[in-house]
Amino acid sequence: MAEHKVSRSAVVDAPASRIFAILASPERHPDIDGSGTVRGSRFGPPELAPDARFGMDMKLFGLPYRMTNRVVEYEKDRLIAWRHFGTHRWRYELEELPGGGTRVTETFDYSRGFSQFYVLAGMPARNARGIEATLVRLKELAERE
Repeated sequence: MAEHKVSRSAVVDAPASRIFAILASPERHPDIDGSGTVRGSRFGPPELAPDARFGMDMKLFGLPYRMTNRVVEYEKDRLIAWRHFGTHRWRYELEELPGGGTRVTETFDYSRGFSQFYVLAGMPARNARGIEATLVRLKELAERE
């Protein structure tokens, strides 16, 4: 059986704490979103924490919608993941490198259900492109700050 995960990594010339602060701020998600779907933050804490809930305004295929997410994995400055009503997760792992910089790995994990739907809808390839663009935007933002 396939792993049902899409994952990409990038090295960012910034400390993990700076990168994590961006990821843990729902208000910043539209700034880093490379998929073109995240439009704005609707509600939630200014900084995500374990089990925090936050809402986002979204748009996919020209149709606006709203999404409520919940943080399901959290280790400050190292790991954060959230999911919405579905079972898949968006996950970010941060690893500070000995020579400087931080390896950021973003993973779309759709192994927990509805995996056939995602494959048939072409979502793994779409998500891979979105992840690649998100990592570029995150890198530029974190290195600029």
